[in-house]
Amino acid sequence: MADRLAVRLLEGLGRQLWGFPPRLMAHIVADQGAVGAVSWFARNMPRYERTLRVLGPLRTHLACTTISLRNGCRYCAYGHAYAVELVHLKDRGTVFPADAGTMSSWTGLEPIELRQRIVDVLQRADLHAEVLWVDRTLAMVGESQGPVDQHEARIAHLVQMFAVLNAVGMAGAVEPDEAHDPLNKDTELKARNAQLRRSVA
Repeated sequence: MADRLAVRLLEGLGRQLWGFPPRLMAHIVADQGAVGAVSWFARNMPRYERTLRVLGPLRTHLACTTISLRNGCRYCAYGHAYAVELVHLKDRGTVFPADAGTMSSWTGLEPIELRQRIVDVLQRADLHAEVLWVDRTLAMVGESQGPVDQHEARIAHLVQMFAVLNAVGMAGAVEPDEAHDPLNKDTELKARNAQLRRSVA
């Protein structure tokens, strides 16, 4: 009973934030128990939401995508890469050079090749300044660098947070669902993104 209530609570949180019940929630409850899962989200989500506001959704979702790809979690990589697509289209009016399905297939690549693919996409998107943040994120995932300021401390928290989410997603072989961002509720934006994808295919 407690587990079912916790799953409904966490799925309700996902529905409120992103417009759908994330598939990962039941797996987190199964992994950490009802009290542990709810407590984990209570500790981590407020800081995650602040990071979205401070660093901005594009940089935050790029960091989450990068961390998840480096750790090998297709579920989280897809959800945040799709968020990158929607944020980029809304802010810049153009389609992001790589779709979430393509990017989430990069799990398991060697770090050097993974970095090169991400950097190539960012350069094609004219997001050159984000390359530095990807490098910092990869360094923190690989534990070769710690945070040097408050902004990097936010990335370090994402690294810790997604170590848990990625481990659960991989252990449960959770299939991707939707974009992990409030823009996922914007059906017109999603339709436009899909239409643009078809036009450049």
